[in-house]
Amino acid sequence: IVSAIREGRPLPDRTIGLTIDDGYLSVYAEAFPRLRDADLPFTVFVSTNPIDQEFSGFMTWDQIREIRDSGVTIGAHTSTHLHMPANLLSRNRADLENSNARLKKELGEVPALFAYPFGEASTEIQNLIRKAGHVAAFGQHSGPLDASSDPFYMPRFALNEAFGNMARFRLVTNTLPIPHKDMTPSNPTLTTNPPLFGFTRTDPDLQLNGLACYTSNQGKVKIEELGPRIEVRMSGPFSAGRARINCTALDTNNKWRWLGTLYYVPKS
Repeated sequence: IVSAIREGRPLPDRTIGLTIDDGYLSVYAEAFPRLRDADLPFTVFVSTNPIDQEFSGFMTWDQIREIRDSGVTIGAHTSTHLHMPANLLSRNRADLENSNARLKKELGEVPALFAYPFGEASTEIQNLIRKAGHVAAFGQHSGPLDASSDPFYMPRFALNEAFGNMARFRLVTNTLPIPHKDMTPSNPTLTTNPPLFGFTRTDPDLQLNGLACYTSNQGKVKIEELGPRIEVRMSGPFSAGRARINCTALDTNNKWRWLGTLYYVPKS
């Protein structure tokens, strides 16, 4: 999927990528046999330290090699499941180097794909991921993936205990992107709070009805449509931690269009 998007190749409608983070034993015991029997490929992003230290509840390297050899894609997820934007760049670099060294030794290569622990990043961290040899990286912000997504901060819809029922699965399966460019701020770690959030729509033929934007702590917020440019203004600053912004609308085919992002807000 990532290769097709990067190369501009078309994908079938409702193309879905299944990803699971961390490398828990339940992936091997529960997810793998079910998805293998259904002939559904998926990706597992593994943190290497719990595997090296043989934590109970995590897969072993032999189990990871077994699922890899059966067609499962293995991605990188740091060594210690590090909260990257809350740590110094030097620690992030050392953690990545250790993780990739272990992955290369155990699996023979550095994975092409990376997922940020907790889904949070910064411009500096994105550059580290790029220099480490990864070709794409995922956050944990909701939204469909398309060519206008930042390749080093790609969205994923969460499907978990709180957001994992069949109704939500059907909703996100049928959601389409809002093609865009020039999203601001581009740094996933905020330096100005509240941010002056905005983006420019790039498909002039796409008609949207009822475009609205919502934040994690303020609900529906004010938007201004300045031609193709959408400017979003919050009523106040975000609290420290994570801050989500989601913009949605219906298109003329009554399909949901969705653009979401996630920011890390440092403590002041």
